[in-house]
This record gives sequence, C-alpha cells and structure tokens, in this order.
Amino acid sequence: MIDGDKAQTSARAEQTIARQLARQLIDGGRVATTILELWQRTRMDWGFVTDRLSSVFRRERWIGSHERRFISETLYGLVRHLRTIDFAIALGSRRTASPRDLDRLLALLVLDGTLDPAEAARGSSSLDWARCKTAPEVIAKERDPVTRLALTASLPDWLARRLLDDWGQEAHELALALNQRAPMTVRANTLIGDRQALAAELAREHLTTTPGRWCDTALIVESRTNLFATSAFSHGAFEAQDEGSQLLAELACPPQARPLVIDLCAGAGGKTLAIAARLGNRGRIIASDVDGKKLEELRRRARRAKVSVAQAVTIDDGEWPPQLAASLGKADVVLVDAPCSGIGALRRNPETRWRLTEKDVKSLAGTQRQLLERAATLCAPGGRIVYATCTLLRSENQDVVAAAVASQPRLSTVPLSQVLGARAEQLGGDVFTVTPHRHGTDGFFAQILTAAPA
Repeated sequence: MIDGDKAQTSARAEQTIARQLARQLIDGGRVATTILELWQRTRMDWGFVTDRLSSVFRRERWIGSHERRFISETLYGLVRHLRTIDFAIALGSRRTASPRDLDRLLALLVLDGTLDPAEAARGSSSLDWARCKTAPEVIAKERDPVTRLALTASLPDWLARRLLDDWGQEAHELALALNQRAPMTVRANTLIGDRQALAAELAREHLTTTPGRWCDTALIVESRTNLFATSAFSHGAFEAQDEGSQLLAELACPPQARPLVIDLCAGAGGKTLAIAARLGNRGRIIASDVDGKKLEELRRRARRAKVSVAQAVTIDDGEWPPQLAASLGKADVVLVDAPCSGIGALRRNPETRWRLTEKDVKSLAGTQRQLLERAATLCAPGGRIVYATCTLLRSENQDVVAAAVASQPRLSTVPLSQVLGARAEQLGGDVFTVTPHRHGTDGFFAQILTAAPA
C-alpha cells in the first residue's frame, strides 16, 4: 500500500474512533467528565492548553492513546472555535441563558461533523441542533466584515479588525489558516546528521516524515506519536521547531568564519541551537534572556545537541551584564527575537486570542522598540541586526522598525535578497514574512538592518 493510501486509511480509522468516543459523551462517562473539567480549568485563566493536557495525562493512567487524541483535539477545538460555537448555540437556543459547557461540547462535534443533530439531541434537548448546524451559512451572510471574520475564525473583534486593516483581502484566508492544527515539524541537528539521515533514523523507528519546503533542515513528522521518547531525540539528532523559526535562525548566520552572534531574547534556545548547528559550532554565541529558568533549559538542550559555542547569560533590569558590556559594538549579528503578541503562533497556542488584549499589543510595541534600539549598541559597524517576531501585526513589525530607524540615524534596513538571494522573493520580498496560508509555517516576520559607524 502506498503512503497516501496508508494515510487515508489511518484518517478514516481515526474518524471512526472519534465518532465512537463522541457518542459515548452523550451518555456521560470519564471521557466527557475529563474534557469538561479541562475546559473549565482552561477558561479560568486561558493558560496553555498543552500544560493542562500534560498534567491530566500524567495523572490519569486509564487514558489510552485513542482517548488521549480525542480529548486533545476536542479541547483544542473548544478553544479555537469558541465564538463560532456560542453563535451556533444562540441560533438554536430556545432560551436566553448562557451556554452550558455540555452544549458547547456537543455543538463543536455537530459543527465538525463528528455527531449529527439527532445524536446531539439525545445528549441535550434544549437546542434545535439542526439550526445550530447552519451557523457557518448564517455567518457567511453577515454584512459587516469585522463581525463576519470574527465569527468565522472565532476571534475577538479587535483582532479581526487588526487583521483586516493589515492584511486586507488575505485576512480571511490567513485567519482560517491560523485556526488549523499545526504540523509537527522538527529541525535536523546537522551537528549530528543531515535531514536525510534523520529521516532514515526516524523511519527505523516506524515514523513517516516528509521534507519541509523552505528550509534544508526541516522535516515534517506525519506519524502521531511521542517524538521525545525516540532514540533520535535522546541523542540530540533533532529539535522540535517550526520551519519558519528555522528560517529565522538562518538569517542570523553571517558569512564570517568565526562570528560573534548575540541572541538577545534567547528564551529556551531554539534559535540559538539552530544557529550553532548551521555555523558548525564555529565562532561564539551569547544567548541572553531575562528568564533564568528558560536559560537553564537552553543549557540542557545545548548539552544534548552537542552545541559547544553558546554561552547563556541572564539579563537583569538596568545595565548590560559583563559578557554583553564587553561586546558593545563588536557583534557580527544581533538577533532580536522580540517578545510579542504571538498572533503568528495561534495554531499552536490558540488560547492566546482570549488572553490577549489590544492594550497588551500597544504595550508590547513600546518594549520592542526599546529592545531594537538597545540591540544597535551591540552591533559592530556594518554588522547585521535581525529584528524578528512571531506576530503578523504591523504595529509590532514594520512600525517598530520604522520608529527605530527614525530615531537612530546609524540604522538602515537591508533587503532580504542580500541574505537569501533568489529565495527572498518567495519568503516576503524585501522583508521576511512567512504565514500558514502562504507557506504552511507559523507566522513570522523579520527585518534585517545594519548599523553604520557611530
């Protein structure tokens, strides 16, 4: 059987199991109780869904692989489609009370076709489920573009408005793509072996993979399994990393033989490790962050990945730490992977849309401008600054760069083609921009700048 046939057979089997588990929800039981408890806990503070799921799966030993998958997909579905679900319930409601969580759960399964309206009626007789199922058609007729996008992609109004302002006719396609499940993408650690070698090793562990489209280290894992229990992971052959993020790391690799690279907002080190691998453990990388716990994770990951050139440095408020103070005006590349709203990563963190406010976005833009301006003091004359985010909002991207260039005359922008050559046209033109609807990656922005002598 060819791989495509295997994939179709597997998908049909998953759908059958999902329908069986969905029908069990109508009669209650542990799966239904677990999902509803998870949903209620998630809504308390809109914390990360992944953390909620991990906690429950570690504690509840009765949950098998099929139940685990169904619970995960259903919880993510409730978070991703909450506004659409509530609209559907309002359509079919015979009363004006707030939606019940069980009705929300059933509405999700009716809208995605897992349950038919008659089956849902067995679980809750308070709604006209056939009417609920017509929600997408009713939403499509909404005349106000902001409301239509907000209901279609289940977004707060302010975010729908921002996407329409910034992306125009592409906003609808982009928003829907941001609401899909993200693929599991890994980066082949070339300090251990190349992508082909990694694919072969994972195949020996019965995992199906396909090469990424844009980056020569990206590998998409089609098999749904615990990758972090594989031998390949234990000896450092790969790291989980979106293909767009891998491309960003490529922008931060200069042509010098032994460069000094500063990863100013390194976090747990995904891009630091990717840069080190692409540089072949040559030169020096200072990976700094304000979060010491994340830097401890970076150190652990670096040991597993055989990275020897990265130094983790904690930044406190105020003056630069000694390692960065000694590097002022000397860095060949400064990567500013700035804290941002994370709109480009909604596929992985869908709860962000309900936790974030428009006021938060405005506040982030101020922090981003300060970081970019401080980064310029670290850059050597003629060096490269890479300002990057995982958001797709102009106020955090192009506007931040424009403000920094206006306030610091020694900064100027560099066309992407000077770094990526002919590939630049497919990855945003003069400015790096990848999106799920264009590239199948998470949404990332990057602008390359250079610093003239002071």
